[in-house]
Amino acid sequence: MQYTQQLAGRALIFASAMFAANFSVWTLYAVLGVEVREQLQLSATEYGILLAAPILSGALLRFPVGFLVEYFSAKKLILLQMLLLLPVLFLLPYIDSYRAHLLAGLWLGISGVSFVLGIRYISPWFERGRQGTAMGIFGAGNAGAAITLALAPAIQNWFGREWIGPAYGIGIFLMVLLFELFAPEETRYMRSRRKPDLRSHLTPLLQIRVWRYGLYYYFVFGSFLALLLWLPNYYLSVYQVSTPVAMTLTLLFVALSSSMRALGGWFADRYGSRTVNWSVFWTCLVCLFFLSYPPTSMTIHGVERDVHLNIEVGIELFTLLLLVIGIAQGFGRASVYKALHDNYPAHMGSVGGTVATIGALGGFTLPVLFGIAQDLVGIHSAAFMLLYGVLAFCMLVMYLAIKRENYMQRLQFAQQNNFLNDEGGETGALPDR
Repeated sequence: MQYTQQLAGRALIFASAMFAANFSVWTLYAVLGVEVREQLQLSATEYGILLAAPILSGALLRFPVGFLVEYFSAKKLILLQMLLLLPVLFLLPYIDSYRAHLLAGLWLGISGVSFVLGIRYISPWFERGRQGTAMGIFGAGNAGAAITLALAPAIQNWFGREWIGPAYGIGIFLMVLLFELFAPEETRYMRSRRKPDLRSHLTPLLQIRVWRYGLYYYFVFGSFLALLLWLPNYYLSVYQVSTPVAMTLTLLFVALSSSMRALGGWFADRYGSRTVNWSVFWTCLVCLFFLSYPPTSMTIHGVERDVHLNIEVGIELFTLLLLVIGIAQGFGRASVYKALHDNYPAHMGSVGGTVATIGALGGFTLPVLFGIAQDLVGIHSAAFMLLYGVLAFCMLVMYLAIKRENYMQRLQFAQQNNFLNDEGGETGALPDR
């Protein structure tokens, strides 16, 4: 038993490190994209599409990989996935056109499937009461984005931009060696519990609850991913800060949100995923209301004189509200996957992969929609208006789902206690006349 616990600890440590390394590659365009936009003079929409390219392929690949990992060793698939990243990372210095950057971004998206593989890799090692905490610690690998925001500019300053890709390639290769040598393979008992029946993995996807969890994850993860890609340019455009300051503030958002995921998993284990989700949604709704308000000048015609008001969210308040959202999203990402394991413990590859796909699609669609909204409306805060609408829809769906669930529970209770029996003598109903 103690030996198994030691293996579980090793599996969690190296899976978390692997996920952080891959996530740093997946979000590499958060740094590279800023310079590409300046060089190629991209519009907001073109810039959003560029940022979203790795997210798109990563999102789409998560779905089939979620099924694939139900049949094959998660460890071997993780090693293969990282090896497939190496060619494009070493080719990055030779890319100079917009189309080539888009194609390279789609290739880099392979790193996005590491989450699905990692979740399926670690979940068999922990019992139900520790799943939230374990997956929260693993999910803190989102901090890989913080690695990119800190490391990529440093590499660029020290060695030049052309060394960013090769440096990441060397890092991924080292992670391949470490994972191969020290991450444990699943035990014979774990292999015996695999279900090779495709139908058993497809059946849960017919339940609306799976897609509802996907919608929640679309906000708590998709918007987190979209914001970490969008924020550096937002700080540069709206507050005219320097590039290092923009990267530092974005880094703070990413690091704080990612580190909170582990704590969110513990809260979900202790208080329940639904309670955590409601708290997350209400907190984000309030913050997004203020972030959505554009800079406004107002003149009030008074009795003796006009009163001029300037309403604007300064950089200090903006960053504070953003950090609160990041903390809440970290809790939310952990609670969604805790709920998934509670309801679908034997389908963390297929169901977890489906939900992860929907969430990652948020990271693809939202930056594009941010750019379109900004180009159409002409307001920088249009991105937060859009997020406010997405969140309001998530909350409405969650409210209706809970209401329906409570109704079905009351109906089931009534049926079990013969409250709905047609025979009036047993139910106390009036007899037919």
